[in-house]
Amino acid sequence: MTLEPGVSAERVLLGVDTDSPGCSVKDSFADLDLAGAGFEVLFEAQWIHRPAGAPLPAAEAEAGGPEWSEVTDAAELAGWEAASGGVFRPELLGEGIVFLAGRAGGRIAAGAVASTGGGVVGVSNVFGAAWAGVLGAVAVRWPGLDVVGYEHGEDLEAAVRAGFTPIGPVRVWLRAGGADHASSA
Repeated sequence: MTLEPGVSAERVLLGVDTDSPGCSVKDSFADLDLAGAGFEVLFEAQWIHRPAGAPLPAAEAEAGGPEWSEVTDAAELAGWEAASGGVFRPELLGEGIVFLAGRAGGRIAAGAVASTGGGVVGVSNVFGAAWAGVLGAVAVRWPGLDVVGYEHGEDLEAAVRAGFTPIGPVRVWLRAGGADHASSA
């Protein structure tokens, strides 16, 4: 992941194991060109920001809406993964990463991942049209922290409706073919 703009592709690639399957680079300022090194743009998005204390958006279907809580063990994480379509290691539980689950009718219907660092709460992997519930759960746990993340397409539109402001581009590059690609390049 780049942490400052204007870093050269060569410098970034020095710290990347380009032979690993699924090798990727988060281009935090969308200013790299890694195509010559066998990378393809996986997606482009916008960084988003929401100030602490901003009014919460209207909750999804007030009556009967999901009840929000943290995922606390590997079994719950497996249910969260099944609902979200994501794959996460159980070791992430308790490492400053909070998996939020919106439960309805005894099953996980919505969720997100939240983590803190740098004086903000980062939110990712939002699913189930859940911005109102996610922001409510985040505000309870970290009331004085701004919320950040990145989204694109319809997910960006939903985040903007929930009070986020787009603040700049981000791009994620994926190395095509891993070690096989490197040997044929």
